[in-house]
Amino acid sequence: MIELAYFQNEDFKQLMDWVESPSFLLQWGGPGFHYPLDESQLEKYLKNANRDGAETLIYKVLEDGEVIGHISLGRIDRENCSARIGKILVGNETTRGKGVGEQMINKILYIAFDELGLHRVSLGVFDFNASAIRCYEKVGFIKEGLLRDARKYGNEYWSLWEMSILEDEWSRSLEK
Repeated sequence: MIELAYFQNEDFKQLMDWVESPSFLLQWGGPGFHYPLDESQLEKYLKNANRDGAETLIYKVLEDGEVIGHISLGRIDRENCSARIGKILVGNETTRGKGVGEQMINKILYIAFDELGLHRVSLGVFDFNASAIRCYEKVGFIKEGLLRDARKYGNEYWSLWEMSILEDEWSRSLEK
């Protein structure tokens, strides 16, 4: 069983160690970060997060006291009751493929829907990331549309699926 705890400065090194390449950083952090990931980028990322009324909540993922991943809930819009999951990473390779991603998504959705009282949560995932797409669909996310050639990496363009889940869909998924 995993738990989420606020990401802090002391967690920077572990996250930087997991981000092993420019392509990995783009998939994890989007265009807002540049390779190599460093402390100044993470300080900026964390600057206004994890406070009462914050627009962003950033978490480390723990299993048996060991940090194994990272996830955030950002663009929290309390007026429109929506947010966006991002920065999803199961960093410890030995835990990948064992349902940890699904547990992480369920934990962050609990925070979004049950604690914050949101109505809609979205995320973006590159179309080639089949295992992540399966995970999100298993939890109840629905594909809304494909943003074709949304990101440029070197000489390639990557397409991005926009996915979302609504509070009633979340509630129904818990009943299964």
